[in-house]
Amino acid sequence: MKPTHRLREAIDALYSRGAATSESYTRLLLQCVRSNDVVQAKRLHTHMDLYLYQPNDTFLQNRLLHLYGKSGNLADARDLFDKMPRRDIFSWNAMLAAYSKSGKVEDLRAVFDQMSAHDAVSYNTVIAGFSGNGCSSQALEFFVRMQEEGFEPTDYTHVSALHACSQLLDIMRGKQIHGRIVATSLGENIFVWNALTNLYAKCGALDQARWLFDRMIHKNVVSWNSMISGYLQNGQPETCIELFCEMQSLGLKPDQVTVSNILCAYFQCGHIDEACKTFSEIKEKDKICWTTMIVGCAQNGKEEDALLLFRKMLLENVRPDSFTISSVVSSCARLASLCKGQAVHGKAVILGVDNDLLVSSALVDMYSKCGETAYAWFVFKWMSTRNVVSWNSMIVGYAQNGNDLEALALYEEMLHENLKPDNITFVGVLSACMHAGLVERGEGYFHSISKIHGMSPTFDHYSCLINLLGRAGYMDKAVDLINSMTFEPNCLIWSTLLSICRIRCDVNNGEMAARHLFELDPHNAGPYIMLSNIYAACGRWKDVASVRSLMKNNKIKKFAAYSWIEIDSHFHKFIAEDRTHSETEQIYEELNRLIKKLQESGFTPDTNLVLHDVVEEEKLVSISYHSEKLALAFWLIKKPHGRTPIRIMKNIRVCGDCHAFMKFVCKIIGRPIILRDMNRFHHFVEGRCSCKDIW
Repeated sequence: MKPTHRLREAIDALYSRGAATSESYTRLLLQCVRSNDVVQAKRLHTHMDLYLYQPNDTFLQNRLLHLYGKSGNLADARDLFDKMPRRDIFSWNAMLAAYSKSGKVEDLRAVFDQMSAHDAVSYNTVIAGFSGNGCSSQALEFFVRMQEEGFEPTDYTHVSALHACSQLLDIMRGKQIHGRIVATSLGENIFVWNALTNLYAKCGALDQARWLFDRMIHKNVVSWNSMISGYLQNGQPETCIELFCEMQSLGLKPDQVTVSNILCAYFQCGHIDEACKTFSEIKEKDKICWTTMIVGCAQNGKEEDALLLFRKMLLENVRPDSFTISSVVSSCARLASLCKGQAVHGKAVILGVDNDLLVSSALVDMYSKCGETAYAWFVFKWMSTRNVVSWNSMIVGYAQNGNDLEALALYEEMLHENLKPDNITFVGVLSACMHAGLVERGEGYFHSISKIHGMSPTFDHYSCLINLLGRAGYMDKAVDLINSMTFEPNCLIWSTLLSICRIRCDVNNGEMAARHLFELDPHNAGPYIMLSNIYAACGRWKDVASVRSLMKNNKIKKFAAYSWIEIDSHFHKFIAEDRTHSETEQIYEELNRLIKKLQESGFTPDTNLVLHDVVEEEKLVSISYHSEKLALAFWLIKKPHGRTPIRIMKNIRVCGDCHAFMKFVCKIIGRPIILRDMNRFHHFVEGRCSCKDIW
């Protein structure tokens, strides 16, 4: 028979006999303590109360207090403590331990202050409680107070105090404690060595941390974790991986903390395959490992893999937290997958984390990036608390989706709520002004960044204002703004100017911007293509040939433009004149039928946008089968009926002909089309676009 069964039967027998002796109570309670059986201890406690048993000393009640506190039964511990006729230092320390374990730091301090006398255990318990529950400053306060009252800190005290210094990144205080430890003999206590290594690593003093680490006689997994995480947190993932390999060569088994750090290191180095291999070798994966993999995949452009991992995580019955959910929602946002985003939103509701600030902000961003600002606003409106990230998500979401005046109104409301805008806020605000053509208002917001809010405009802010001025026809002001910048213009600034020159066929400024880009980023195909497009639009075919020859000589490859759609949870990708799809014949048949129908309604393809010196027929073929048109045709094959919007994503700016094409299509078929390109969302409804033909 198992000891737990024998203990239960012994207490059952006690209830059948009636009152018991002190020896019986003591023997049975000690058995409860040894087996950590709080259920039987409570039954024994109830039996004592039932027969009005009052022990002669505090021994039994202190053991009960300790067991209740250790098992988290704080209410039972407090009830027993309050009813004790006599209390000694052990009773008070047991209550301190109970509050420390439960994280009730205010009650912990209150009990300590009520004590008439303290001992070293009292101080150690309080210091560990504060340090372990994020109250590091109070932990160090009591560390000093302990010494002032004449108690000598132990190794246990030093570990807690060093942990507090690590949390505060207070290396000076940590060094003082280190000096005290050395003065009293550092010894071989592995916990102290680990705490010191962790302190220096977290504070960025990696040389000192490594010096201690290399001199440890008996390293454990915590020792290795402290050093590995230190390298990771200080931007040295390669060294982190090297140390992990050394750890494995010594035959040490990594724990979940080690694995999570190594997964992060692999992702930071771009070694995705190694991360996946390491993850697959873990037999028991905890929430942190799953979340690390999901976040790593999402941040390395593997959003679909992140969603697949999330599904597997749920199948393994691992409960995701708010950080996991927000990362998955962000993956849905980058894929513009409304269907999957809504499914994750539903899971967040089931888990009860949908009102979490991190999750809610991610949901606002996701719905905005899927073109559903009404859903985004609903989530934003019902958020119990909002921070600047929440407001930014909604402001930028409105700006990207053509709700420019709503974005600006929300910004004014944000100021009214006394929230301080940040750099991202002004990117959204200036983008809204640019799309709406509000030049004076945009200039006012730009100057307010420094004059009112005490910040310095960033490259992004300059880019927005240059875009606004250039699109409004103020090219001279845009160039003057670049020349007046207090720091050297980067690729973003010159790319913005070049893109405006492409729209306005401004050859002189376009050539100037291109020259700067050729110097700053000589292997980027974008500037060559834009300059070539400017020449082509002006009919300067010799210059077009010259740019293309330059690209060939410099071995610069043009990046592929593509579009993708999601149908029934599957993604379909297309490139221009794509004939690799399994349903190519049906796609082209549907698209040709659609083109013919549009032409009968008055649509004329704009072959002027074909930037090649070829005959008209070749131009017509070239422009008719762009990737977004193929994606649209495939959607109509698979979903010929319905009123829900057709959703298409494209990795570059949509061309003018495709933009006009989508306006005609939405009117002819009577269905809205939402097209997201690299600049913004285009909501096509009844022959009009939300961008007002400015993009």
